[in-house]
Amino acid sequence: MTATTARMPTFGPRMLAMPLLRLVVLGAALFVMLVMSNDVMLALSGRPLAAAAGVAGMTAAGLAVYVGFARLVERRRVEELSLPGMGRELGLGLAIGAGLYAACVLVLLVLGIYRIEGLNPWSFLLPALAMALSSGIFEELLFRGVLFRSVEQVFGSWVALVVSSLVFGFVHLLNPAGTVMGALFISIEAGLLLAAAYMLTRRLWLSMGFHMAWNYTQSAIFSGIVSGGDTDPGLIRATIAGPAALTGGSFGLESSLVAFVVCTATGLVLLTLAIRRGRVRPPAWRRTA
Repeated sequence: MTATTARMPTFGPRMLAMPLLRLVVLGAALFVMLVMSNDVMLALSGRPLAAAAGVAGMTAAGLAVYVGFARLVERRRVEELSLPGMGRELGLGLAIGAGLYAACVLVLLVLGIYRIEGLNPWSFLLPALAMALSSGIFEELLFRGVLFRSVEQVFGSWVALVVSSLVFGFVHLLNPAGTVMGALFISIEAGLLLAAAYMLTRRLWLSMGFHMAWNYTQSAIFSGIVSGGDTDPGLIRATIAGPAALTGGSFGLESSLVAFVVCTATGLVLLTLAIRRGRVRPPAWRRTA
């Protein structure tokens, strides 16, 4: 028996142990912190700056838990949250995320579906800060940092892309006005976009920027419904009247064909770049072979 064959019986358990531990322990811890962050927002709903500060503290704690688990338990460098280049990737994600939502609204404006009635006071830009920060950071840590990475470590990038996208989309059924169609749309358009952003950079900053900017722009600027949740009015007072296939109905623009086409196309571009740059990882058994 060679040294290689002697190691074969322990290969599977060794490969599965750490991804499973990360998924169960770290995933559960971050999910609890996400719920606590939402509780902070609810408790401080009438004080948007205090809510944003409270959520900033919660997200800082979430990042610390993630980094601490990686270093102390997994014994690895946390490359996906490394600081060099963070500003560039986060800024690019914020710009593209805001631009994608603005592009969707522009299509509805041209079609006469989105009509601007006026502007609210600038203070209406504040309430969405906490929501965008909490969802953008905690959900990316959970769905890309924990779920995607854990599945990818064993089954490779393609399975991780499908699993993380479906779970991310259908978790939105927990929102007040969540719908199966909306969850399916998010699985494809947002799940693909955010996972491809991570695959391309192998870091979380770009996807965090996308996520935060989309949610913030949707709520704080264009007064849209965020993924079937309750949303305060934003800067622009508008009326949206048209078929649900184009407006997204009670779920929001994510459940519209407009967002589906725009975001899925962008996700496919990012995924193509990731493939060309060799960022797609095979399953564990192929890597060992």
